[in-house]
Amino acid sequence: MKKTVYSTCEMCTGRCALMIEVEDGVVKHVWGNPHVQGGQWLCPRGAASKALLNDTERPQYPLIREGERGSGAWRKATWDEALDYIADKLKAIKETYGARSIVLSDRGGPMTEYERTFLAAIGSPNYFNHHATCSNSVHNCHMFFAGHARNTVDYDYERCKYMVMFGRNIYQSIKSWEAKAVADMQANGGKMVYIDVRWNYTAAKSDRFFIVRPGTDYALTLALIHYIIKENLHDAGFVSRWTVGFEELKKFVIPFTPEWAEEETGIPAREIKKIAHEAADAKPSVIFHPGWMTAWYSNDYHFRRAIYTLNALMGSYEAYGGIYLNKKPGDVGFKMKSLITNVPKPKEQRFDGVGWKFPHLSDQWGVAQMLPHAILNEDPYPIKAYIVMRHDPVASLPDPDAFRAALMKLDLLVSIDVNWSETAWVSDVILPESTFFERTDHIYVRSGSGLKPHLTLIRQAVEPRYDTKGRGEIFKLLAERMGVGEYFPYNTPEELAAWQLQGTKYKLEDFDATGVIELSPEEIWFDRKEGLKFNTPSGKIEFVSEKLEKTGIPSFLPYEKPEKPAEGTFRLVTSKTAVHTQGRTTLNNPLLNEIVNENELWINTAEAKKLGIRDGDTVEVSVEGYSGTIRAKVVDYIHPEAVFMYHGFSDSIPLRTRSRRKGEGLSDMKLQKGLLKAPAGGNCPLTECIVTVRKPGA
Repeated sequence: MKKTVYSTCEMCTGRCALMIEVEDGVVKHVWGNPHVQGGQWLCPRGAASKALLNDTERPQYPLIREGERGSGAWRKATWDEALDYIADKLKAIKETYGARSIVLSDRGGPMTEYERTFLAAIGSPNYFNHHATCSNSVHNCHMFFAGHARNTVDYDYERCKYMVMFGRNIYQSIKSWEAKAVADMQANGGKMVYIDVRWNYTAAKSDRFFIVRPGTDYALTLALIHYIIKENLHDAGFVSRWTVGFEELKKFVIPFTPEWAEEETGIPAREIKKIAHEAADAKPSVIFHPGWMTAWYSNDYHFRRAIYTLNALMGSYEAYGGIYLNKKPGDVGFKMKSLITNVPKPKEQRFDGVGWKFPHLSDQWGVAQMLPHAILNEDPYPIKAYIVMRHDPVASLPDPDAFRAALMKLDLLVSIDVNWSETAWVSDVILPESTFFERTDHIYVRSGSGLKPHLTLIRQAVEPRYDTKGRGEIFKLLAERMGVGEYFPYNTPEELAAWQLQGTKYKLEDFDATGVIELSPEEIWFDRKEGLKFNTPSGKIEFVSEKLEKTGIPSFLPYEKPEKPAEGTFRLVTSKTAVHTQGRTTLNNPLLNEIVNENELWINTAEAKKLGIRDGDTVEVSVEGYSGTIRAKVVDYIHPEAVFMYHGFSDSIPLRTRSRRKGEGLSDMKLQKGLLKAPAGGNCPLTECIVTVRKPGA
């Protein structure tokens, strides 16, 4: 029997819409869902997702550790045995240290209701996710700038006339529908300027590309603001109606001329002025993109704030071809039930300081890198249990040896995942989650549905291949054992979906035809004259934020020249390949590993010549306390002060035979020593890392 199942891809956090063809209980084909905007596009990860379902090297049943942590000594357990073990440990820890001593992290996104509900129900405030190494800075800065989280803002790419991107390699990134939208923008005549320390595919497809000196992007944005204001290129009407602090901004940027920025960035002053004029000519259909993965530098918070400032100066907010606020179900009078809203919010202070020590940071995402300090020093209080849900902090945060050492002090470490991870390898219990082909999850508002909000969900296409469970069942069973089962009012995912839709005109079957429920057939735009909604004290965009300054963070940050690496040393820049997601989800995928199975170190041609390095040579990359070897890729198109490598290729897990085929490999995270810290934006400053490169034996 043949059937078509509409669902959601989980090969990365893009969550693109899928159309799955099933025959006799076997997945035959995976396509993009043609019924949603840009949905017919799938990236390599999505196209290779069937290999995840069929992978024999993923966890297949619950495991309980028997030997030392990290020894690989496990025993097979039943689900009842594993869940009882976890619940008994959690109860004892809660009894002795309080619920606040239990923390939980995940990948983030709209499908986190189960774990956040469970944690709040047992009384702990300590939820966080992976965004410390992703978009914390852009998220937190926009909260005080315009009163909206990063994930409530989107971009009208197709109608954009002029877009400037800073290191947002969108053509090799997650969210394939965004790449499709940008391609449509360019096909419609829109222009794109791309700025990065190295060439990539987005640079190749841009109308103009500039290599910027590492660490000076903030200088470029300040110069653009200076010149736009000086030449009266801004949207004066929008700025007057919808912003506060313009005069203070104007005064602050006086020193930052394009000529000054040329000396800092290496980009000619005439080109900086040209960008300003071209953007002004296209306004308000302009996007200065603030970025996605924004864990770069110590000044990221104010650099991203400056990018949003450029958008405000262009009047791009809620304009065709500009930035818009994502429209929510409530904007069309729709209300859906949610698990998390039924749970009392825990009153304890968070372990990471969010809300009290760091009042300018959002508790929506937290600050992951504060966990090792809290565990090792019991500051502000003891942390004894950690549940990790499809998150691999040991492999994604900098200085993993320091993070791993802290985890060894825990009384309980639990990993719930579809794959083996570095964190799972040192866990006490592993609970194998069913893949997105094998489970149904709760309904959520689809990412990217911004102007026409619509609902979607993951739908089960086939039966689980192994003894795995969906996260909805896992956390319900744990909650029942912890005495808080009433917060999970369902027995099956289908019952949960029906509960969510109670009181609405919709049913679960309404997803069958296209995979989505559209809540508005027409685009929704707020009135730019009187109807914009900025959730700030002034109700406007705040160039100057008194609320922010009361936390000790200035509205404007003076520019500091970045450190220039000494001879033979370079600033390490990392990014993701289009084929792999954080390394852990896809590096051991049999199809994707065939395409990209080894990392390279990009190094500038002139700098390589000085060091006697030729293309393809094995080179040693080191910092104090760690070194490893990697193959050199000698290129003209990277800044001479930088070297580049992809993130996540190091793999120490022997059970992942494909990604371990060529050895453990050089770890970019181990090179990032001492970066488990939180600058203003709450992000790890991953690019504040200077490495030495040499030929072995030189």
